[in-house]
Amino acid sequence: MKLVYCIVRMVRVLMELISRAAFGFLYRATPHKQLPPIRNLLLLDSATALAAKIRENKVSSEDVVQAFIDRIRLINPILNCVVDERFELALAEAKEVDAKLRSGDVDRRQLAAEKPFLGVPFSTKDCMQVTGLRQTAGLYLRRNMVAESDADVVRLMRDAGAIMLCVTNVSELCMWWESSNTIYGRTNNPYDTNRIVGGSSGGEACLQAACGSPIGIGADIGGSIRMPAYFNGIFGHKPSSGIVSNAGQEPQALGELQKMLATGPMARHAADLRPALKVMAAGNAALLKIDTKVNMKQVRFMYVEDDGGSCYTTPMCGELKASMRAVVSHLQLAYGVTATKLELKELKSVFPMYLAMLGNEKTAPTFSEEMVLKQGSLSLFPELLKWMLGQSHHTAPGLLLCLIEKADSDADPRKKELVAKVTALRAKVKDLLAEDGVLLFPSHPTLAPYHSQPLFRPFNFTYTAFFNMVRLPVTQCPLGLSKDNRPLGIQVAANLYQDHLCLSVAEELEKAFGGWVCPSVVQ
Repeated sequence: MKLVYCIVRMVRVLMELISRAAFGFLYRATPHKQLPPIRNLLLLDSATALAAKIRENKVSSEDVVQAFIDRIRLINPILNCVVDERFELALAEAKEVDAKLRSGDVDRRQLAAEKPFLGVPFSTKDCMQVTGLRQTAGLYLRRNMVAESDADVVRLMRDAGAIMLCVTNVSELCMWWESSNTIYGRTNNPYDTNRIVGGSSGGEACLQAACGSPIGIGADIGGSIRMPAYFNGIFGHKPSSGIVSNAGQEPQALGELQKMLATGPMARHAADLRPALKVMAAGNAALLKIDTKVNMKQVRFMYVEDDGGSCYTTPMCGELKASMRAVVSHLQLAYGVTATKLELKELKSVFPMYLAMLGNEKTAPTFSEEMVLKQGSLSLFPELLKWMLGQSHHTAPGLLLCLIEKADSDADPRKKELVAKVTALRAKVKDLLAEDGVLLFPSHPTLAPYHSQPLFRPFNFTYTAFFNMVRLPVTQCPLGLSKDNRPLGIQVAANLYQDHLCLSVAEELEKAFGGWVCPSVVQ
């Protein structure tokens, strides 16, 4: 095993050196495309602030919706984040909201409680059902499929008064951490258009960061909310397992995968996470104690600086280590709490453990079956040949995942051992956190990489996948920008159903470190 470990580590180091040199050379003369400036200050408001202004007739819903539509039309040619829209229908719904509010036949206090997002536009990723819009999940064979109903979370947000605006780009079948596919192409990072937005909720995080939507919905089975939120400098919350309905998504998660998948809110402002989660959680909201006030002095803080030097992942970026230390220092100075540094030896094996959990679920279709709409299984090697000739409708990451899946064997004696380790790890982390513990964890080992560079760093997603395995709530929090204006961030995790701890710490870090930074002002 030591020999295998050494070989894997050497290959990873070699790939890292090649990718840094090659991509640095490739993009050295490609300028970042600057976003247009913010002309309408409504675009900078939180969703909850916009809802309050609309309820009090300080601004019309129509003006708010139109402002975001205008912004999308300006930024989408640069970023390629929106893939389908319902702008005219959204404006018509906004006019109905305004007419109702002008009628005077409303109880605004009741409206705030029952429809907290009344008149506010929202968006979601292109794997959720949205009536009348395409639901492709980035798969070419689904390019003409139109949803006939809403996913549960979309319906709940609409019931809360929010107005559906558009759907956003994803990776192929939502199983890679760069949002690019053969239907719509790739999405560009608003802070540096040569960089990725993450995946699979990459178009969603990009749109919000660029002020094209005030709030949205993501889904996360290995970091698909948190990685894009990190790369785009916004907030994203993966709720406790089983709290928010995953119904209405493609591909569908079954069995153990249903427990690993979590649907949750994404937003520029931390203040929007609680009310959005309360809406999405519906009847389960009471389990989370969302509105419980938290005294930071009574929270036990723990932190992890890196994965201990896994052979699978890139070494931790120095600026990200410094950000972690800055958070720990802030908590010490502001509240007198001392964070305990943890070293979890299991972190070195997150990738094989995560892969074992995916492969252990026999009730769900394989990825190769999903690639052909469950009509048999993808013929991998002929498809690889077509890809090399530029004739395939699939992406390189999608085919790579099929290859990994094909190499995975149920006869591998380590699989049961790895699954057992995940169960033990889940119990260990829950015991560590108890009801008052918060774990500070890196969002990723690097800053946002160049387009296609994740192919040379395929396993770096394990920093987020860890929390899907242990099924715990976790919030990605922005911490400003790096020296070259790429977002910094940190994950904040707590025990099952202790989501309020994550959200409270996120609000604290936003106050201390400034939160989201508008990319239009970044040169």
